This record gives sequence, structure tokens and C-alpha cells, in this order.
Amino acid sequence: MTKTFLAAALASARPLAALVPAALLALAATDASACATCGCSLSTDAATGYPTRPGWNMSLQFDYIDQSQLRHGSKPVSTADVAAINDAGGDQEVEHDTVNRYTTLGIGWMPDEDWGLRLLVPWVDRGHSTYASATNPVTGDQLSTARIKGLGDIRLLATWQGLLETRNLGLQLGLKLPTGHYGGPNADGSGVAGRHPVAFQHGPLSTNDSPDNLVDASLQPGTGSTDIIVGAYYHRPVSTQVEAFVNATFQAAIANRLHGAGQDFRVGNTTFVSFGARWEATPTLVPQVQVNISHKGADQGALADNPDSQGTVIYLSPGVTGTLGDHWQAFGFVQLPVTSHLVGYQLAPRWAASAGLSYAF
Repeated sequence: MTKTFLAAALASARPLAALVPAALLALAATDASACATCGCSLSTDAATGYPTRPGWNMSLQFDYIDQSQLRHGSKPVSTADVAAINDAGGDQEVEHDTVNRYTTLGIGWMPDEDWGLRLLVPWVDRGHSTYASATNPVTGDQLSTARIKGLGDIRLLATWQGLLETRNLGLQLGLKLPTGHYGGPNADGSGVAGRHPVAFQHGPLSTNDSPDNLVDASLQPGTGSTDIIVGAYYHRPVSTQVEAFVNATFQAAIANRLHGAGQDFRVGNTTFVSFGARWEATPTLVPQVQVNISHKGADQGALADNPDSQGTVIYLSPGVTGTLGDHWQAFGFVQLPVTSHLVGYQLAPRWAASAGLSYAF
């Protein structure tokens, strides 16, 4: 879901950075998702600090995002408001809830103080419910539900921070690979596009014949695309106990497995920008606040839920990072949406949470 602009007093920042294995989760939170609010935008680089000590590390991060509120533009809307579009002869999906649980395993290696490599392997556990194109009055017997579980899209990332002697300016480059199941019904409803897309398990939509029982391509564990990821970060002390940070990441699909006529899908480009500060008076327990800005372009193609996939969200994210001995580090954050502008009618979270644990060796 981006990262960086902080740390602490230089004297305390350097020993802390040597204990910062979890930073190789870095882009774990910047997952490209096919809806504007179902990916985590927290900067885990900033949450854990920036590593300078060569070696290996492993990390585990859990993100929870419950999209329980329908929104249009910058305002919440009711289920009845959306269903009224269908009352007037429209064709608008009336979504109910989407609960996203992402568990990401990270394996990182720094051969020296300048270079870092990391592998990020996500497991997606998503519950989704929808009334489909319901009209008023909307009732519980119109609700269809699906539980979507599986390997997500793996990311391979490289970081270089050798431009300055202080190593507080870094550049990032990576790829997202199409390892998760993806796809959905083709445009004319005659067949299945993609690789093992998940179907609804309960409710009216689950009784349809395939492919009309399939969950939308935007909700599958993977997007079916190979994406390029580019980013940069900068952090520096602003007082003896406070370090500030800023970072940005851009992700875009460069190759799509869903590309045939009537069965094409391209996930929208995503941009993450984060800034904030860390208070390092006590290096073993570091409070922090971030501002996370996430923008996602509209998905494209016959399988896309367009325009209900585009938008911008700004989060205020307070949290804390703790160092546990010489090798362990943990962090926890809550993300609170401050403002958003969502195109179409989309589900959005009232809050989100992230927690992580890492070990350096």
C-alpha cells in the first residue's frame, strides 16, 4: 500500500537504524489493488526506520481494512441511495461490505550499506458481500457473499541509498508479478477469463451458472499483470529527538495476461505519498505519526468495474515502533481517513490497522 521522511537525533538514529530489519518490508503496504480503498497505504519504511547494517532479515506484516461504508465523491451514501439509481432504470451495483486481511512475509538482504533487496509474499483473505443491482427496498435475501483466499501477487524490490554519504536519500525499483489467481466472466458472459477466479459461495449470485457466479476481477487475489514499481525517500533529523521523512511510490502495469478482445483487464496506476515524523527520545519505543496520500486511477478493459475503481484518499496514521532486544522489532499503526474523493459508488473503510514483526540475523 509508500514510505519515508523521518528518524531522530543523529546520535540515537544510527544505533537504532542498525536494529531496523523490518524496513525491508518497505513496500509491503503499497499493494496495488483494483479498488481505490482496499489496499494499505501505510509507509512501513517510515514505521520501522531505514536500515544501514548489511545482513538478512525476515518480517511478517498484517493489514486489516474493513470497507463498510458506501461513499460517492467525498460523502457517505446509503444503500437506498445507490439502489435508487436502479429504481430509475440504471445498472449500479449496490455493495454491502468488503473485509480485507493481508498477511505479508518479507525476506530481505543487504549485501552492503548502499544496496537492499527484498521479496514480499502476500496472502490475501477477503470477505465480500453485495446486493448486486438491487432495487428498493433492499432486503437481506438479496445479499450474495464470497470468501476469497489465496496467494497474492509477489513483489521483488531493490533499494539503493548510496547517493549521499549520510544514506538518507534512497531510490527504489521493483516488479509485481502475476502470481495470484485472477480474472472473471468475459464481456458477453460466454466463458471464464483468467486463472481460477473465485465464485460467490452464498446468496442469489452463487446459484447462477458459471461464469455469472464469479466475483469481479477487481476483487480476486491477483490482478493478472506484471507491474513496475518506482519510488524514492528522504529523511533527516529536524531536532535532537525528532526526524522527519517523505517518500513516494508509483506502480503501473506494464504487461497484462488479460488482454484478449472482450476479456481484457488492466488495473489502474497507483501513487502513494507519505510524510511524517518520529520521536526518538527513547530509541526502544518510538511514537510516530504519518500522513498517507493514496491515488488510484480507474481500471480499464471489459472486465473492469469502471468508474467505480478510481479515487484519492488521505489518512492520518498514528503508531508506535518498538525494538525488542538486538534482533527483533515490532510496530503497530491505526489509519484514520481524513478526506477522500471516490469516483462512482465505492466501499471505503472507517479505519484500518497494520502491525508487523521482524527479525534480523
